[in-house]
Amino acid sequence: MSTASGDGADAGGDGASSAAAAASAPAGRRIPPASSMPWVRNLRRFVGTGAGLGSEALMELETKRILLEIFKERQRKSAEAGSIPSFYKKKPEEGSISSRVQRLAKYRFLKKQSELLLNADDLDAMWVCLRENCVIDDATGAEKMNYEDFCHIATVCTEQIGQKCKRFFSPSNFMKFEKDDSGRIAILPFYLYVMRTVSLTQARIDMSELDEDSDGFLQPHEMEAYIRGLIPNLAQLRDMPTAFVQMYCRIAARKFFFFCDPHRRGKACIKKVLLSNCLQELMELHQESEEEVTDAEQAENWFSLTSAQRICDMFLALDKDTNGTLSKQELKEYADGTLTEIFIERVFDEHVRRSKVGGGNSREMDFESFLDFVLALENKDTPEGLTYLFRCLDLNGRGFLTTADIHTLFRDVHQKWIEGGNYELCIEDVRDEIWDMVKPADPLRISLSDLLSCKQGGTIASMLIDVRGFWAHDNRENLLQEEEEQVEEA
Repeated sequence: MSTASGDGADAGGDGASSAAAAASAPAGRRIPPASSMPWVRNLRRFVGTGAGLGSEALMELETKRILLEIFKERQRKSAEAGSIPSFYKKKPEEGSISSRVQRLAKYRFLKKQSELLLNADDLDAMWVCLRENCVIDDATGAEKMNYEDFCHIATVCTEQIGQKCKRFFSPSNFMKFEKDDSGRIAILPFYLYVMRTVSLTQARIDMSELDEDSDGFLQPHEMEAYIRGLIPNLAQLRDMPTAFVQMYCRIAARKFFFFCDPHRRGKACIKKVLLSNCLQELMELHQESEEEVTDAEQAENWFSLTSAQRICDMFLALDKDTNGTLSKQELKEYADGTLTEIFIERVFDEHVRRSKVGGGNSREMDFESFLDFVLALENKDTPEGLTYLFRCLDLNGRGFLTTADIHTLFRDVHQKWIEGGNYELCIEDVRDEIWDMVKPADPLRISLSDLLSCKQGGTIASMLIDVRGFWAHDNRENLLQEEEEQVEEA
């Protein structure tokens, strides 16, 4: 009886509020008075006090309270700091629990990704399956497959190899390849696509393992370690002398940083490395042995053993005082002394750091700077090489070249040209010819973007820094005729 009277009293006290709630409710929807739901009121009282909750429920409430306090504190700090959000997060200290957990998680993730890749045996089995289930094109003799064959091969490969090959047989992948009139694709391009995907994924896993701070970038010693691990698997480098391995890795890694680290921050983005032509050029050493490649092909590939030895021999020949660096006078002997003095001076101004020994104003070019120098001269037609050279051509650092700059630069070329016993030429005529080749957006100045867009930037740079480059441009018609004759004879 006492319980009933107590509920009745409470119900009476809530009558006014219940009536108000019922009156404010929309038509057709009536809220029952609280007196008809005493269990709701009692449950709220019971839960609100926390009494009767188990330890797990109490812990959950306490956790929510702590997280709410942390959230409010961060909001307060953000409001005090202003509208700029925080973009820097301090990395965990070496040896800390956070660092160890991060490394363990990274190791397990990369291991799992590696297990999902097709190995050499899987690729061989896929190739056999493709050839056994394709059709021969009567017109070309090429091995092809339509979509039905594609789906059938997917089923067979999945049975023989496993689920890890299934992702390559998606409809979207089939649509990536060129189809003939019958809707068939060639099996060879598809297989090469699978091989390249597997190779790039494996390369990314290997690079990520060497990325010590897991920031997606490789530092020079990390890139050298990656190249060192590739050497035993590259047919043209297997017989490399052990004493030369470290120097080779240093030379090879420099090209990656020249093309994949344009801002010279000392680290190369792994994604850029994977998509660069440098990695593809390095992987070409997989294909054939050194004996089956011509001397010209070996010289053109920066990563070949022949090319690396050529670079070392060149540096040692220039280093007359054998101090491990090159002075301006020593660098002038590069390419038989055909480079102009003003260009050598500008190279030291823009791309050579001041030496810590031998006086504050002395500058010597170290081996890394020499590698950049050679890469720029041998890749003048690339944006990276032309950017390197443009900084040297821009005598006043204004971001553009004027007619006076062109006149000053070509004056040294003209002097070497006359000293070589060639005919007299007019500097103004050459200047006008360069302007006609570039066709700059601003008729009074030539910018780097103008040189890049005219598609002749490398030729123009050669004309302004190297008398041999100007000679090649002046005799381009004769050289082209000689090349055509050599092709016809071959």
